[in-house]
Amino acid sequence: MAYTTIKKPSDYFNTKLYTGNGATSAAGTLARTITGVGFQPDFTWLKSRTSGGYETHGLHDVVRGATKWLGSDRTNVESDVTTDFGSGGLGSFTSDGFDIYSGTSSDTGNYNNSGTDYVAWNWLASNTTASNTDGSITSNVSANTTSGFSIVSYTGTGANATVGHGLGVAPKFIIVKNRTTATSWGVQTSTGAGFEMNLNNTEAQTATSVYWNSTDPTSSVFSVGTNAATNNSGDNYIAYCFAEVKGFSKFGSYTGNGNADGTFVYTGFKPAMVIIKNTTTAGTNWNIHDSARDTDNPVEKYLHPNTADAEPTTIRDIDFLSNGFKPRTGNSTWNGSGDSYIYMAFAEEPLVGDNPCTAR
Repeated sequence: MAYTTIKKPSDYFNTKLYTGNGATSAAGTLARTITGVGFQPDFTWLKSRTSGGYETHGLHDVVRGATKWLGSDRTNVESDVTTDFGSGGLGSFTSDGFDIYSGTSSDTGNYNNSGTDYVAWNWLASNTTASNTDGSITSNVSANTTSGFSIVSYTGTGANATVGHGLGVAPKFIIVKNRTTATSWGVQTSTGAGFEMNLNNTEAQTATSVYWNSTDPTSSVFSVGTNAATNNSGDNYIAYCFAEVKGFSKFGSYTGNGNADGTFVYTGFKPAMVIIKNTTTAGTNWNIHDSARDTDNPVEKYLHPNTADAEPTTIRDIDFLSNGFKPRTGNSTWNGSGDSYIYMAFAEEPLVGDNPCTAR
C-alpha cells in the first residue's frame, strides 16, 4: 500500500488549547465539553501547561475506552477515571472533541481546574475497532490507512510473537504500554527494532532483543520479545503505531552540531508538532513542541512526556520551517555536538498541494 499526500493534515491530527473553568456537576456526569478539534478523536493526549490541577499526562483512546487513563510520565497500570480518580477526567469522545466528567469528590475535575491552561493533542484512527489475526497474537485495532495511524490492543504471551497493526505498510514509530503490570513505556523508532527506549524516562537508547525480538515491523505486523514492557504472559497492552505519510508525518533521526545554528531536519512539510529525544546521552528529556502554543518562530514552549512538569520557563528555541525544523540551541537535549536524536513530526501544512505551506 502506497499512501498519497494528505492535503489537509488537520483532518487527522490537531492540537486543541483551552483553559479550565472549574465547572462542576454531579459525580460521574458531564462537567464540560471541549470542542474545536475538527473530528472525533480516537486518541487524545492531554497535559496541563500551568501549575494547578491534575498535572500528569493523560493518554486516552477509543480501543481501551475513553475513560481509561495512562500517564506517559509514569509506569502506573491503567486506571479508569470514573472510579479511580476522585476528581474525574476525560469521559467520552465527541464528533468535535471530548467530554470531561466529574469524579466522586467535590473537586472541579481533572483537565478542567479553574485557570489552568491545557493542551490536547488529538489523532484520528477509524472511529471503530476490529479484530486482527495477522499476527501470532490476535489484536483489536482501530486503523487509519490514510494517515498511517493505528491503535492496537493485545494480550501478551511471554514468548516471542507478532501483533497485527492494520496499517498496510510498516510503521516507523511504535509506542507500547503494559496496562496490567507497572512497567516502562516501550518505544521503537526509525533506528530499528534492536534497541530499547522508554517514553517515561531520560535514558539513552540501548541495544536489546527482549523488547522487539530484534525484528523490524512488516506491512502487517510488529514483533514483540519477552520483556514485560511489551509481552508479559497474560498482561494486556496498548500500542500506538505510526507509519510515514508524505505531507503528513515523518519519523527519523539527526545528528546535533552543538551550536545555535542547529542542524536542519527535512520533513517535507511545515510541522504542527515535533517530539524529540536524544538517543546518545542519558539524562536528557523527551520534548514536545507544537504550532498551537507557539504560532510564530522561534517555537519556545515545550513539555516533557517523561515528567508531570508544567511548561518550563527556560526557553529553548527551535524553528518550524516550511519544509522541516531547526534547533536554535546547543543544549544537549536538542542539539548536542555529535549526539544522535530521534524525532516524530506531524504536519500543519504540506509542502505541496492545494494549499502549499509558507515559511513562518
